[in-house]
Amino acid sequence: MSTHTATARTERPQPVHIGDHLREWRQRRHLSQLDLAGDAEISARHLSFVETGRAAPSRDMVLKLAERLNVPLRERNVLLVAAGFAPAFPQRTLDDPALKAARAAIDLVLKAHEPNPALAYDRHWNLVSANRMVMPLLQGVPARLLGQPVNILRLAFHPEALAVRTVNVAEWCGHLLERLHRQCEITADPGLIKLYHELKAYPIPARSAPLPPDNVAIPFKLRFGNDVLSFMSATMIFGTPVDVTLSEMALETFFPADDLTAERLRAMAAGFK
Repeated sequence: MSTHTATARTERPQPVHIGDHLREWRQRRHLSQLDLAGDAEISARHLSFVETGRAAPSRDMVLKLAERLNVPLRERNVLLVAAGFAPAFPQRTLDDPALKAARAAIDLVLKAHEPNPALAYDRHWNLVSANRMVMPLLQGVPARLLGQPVNILRLAFHPEALAVRTVNVAEWCGHLLERLHRQCEITADPGLIKLYHELKAYPIPARSAPLPPDNVAIPFKLRFGNDVLSFMSATMIFGTPVDVTLSEMALETFFPADDLTAERLRAMAAGFK
């Protein structure tokens, strides 16, 4: 994402008519009216009328178009309200009884992943929960950077946090920035775009060389005492959420990329007992 594009999106007045919203999402997905109309099984003429305000879409049509455009649940509610309908997707806190099973599933995954580190975070990469293996890796991070909310990406990029201890900081932070870039493109979330600009301003060096040919993934290499721990990461999301909070939740799980890391993690976990 270019700086110009992101700035334009944060400064542009938000559309208020359902047609304006639909047009922006269609253009963001690089679809023509004909493409979207074909996907949604409606006529391009009718879609044009909806976008220009000459026709009012039904509730079902709004939801169908939003599905075809892969609009996030939070923004589908915005579309519905703009069209004169009530929001369809609730947004609960994780301590809501309705999300009890989901919260239990998150806790189960985090606990079961020990002795490897794992954490859960929200749509803006703010820490929601973590297993016991995460906090020891944050040793030396100033307390002011660990205040609520703890932002996972800010910790990775900040020169007083993990960036100074990340051996391959250019590759790892470059990977994270690309992930955030894709999220900004997909969601157009102003908070994510603001975070993207903040992280780009940190003094992270550019990638200097391609990865070795035997690498299968970009590792996260962190100095820990006299050792360098090496991790591979995997991201988990809920597959069929109909709650806004749940749809925006992600779990990041880290796996040892070498024997030394596995051994050090086992020893660390044994110290908790």
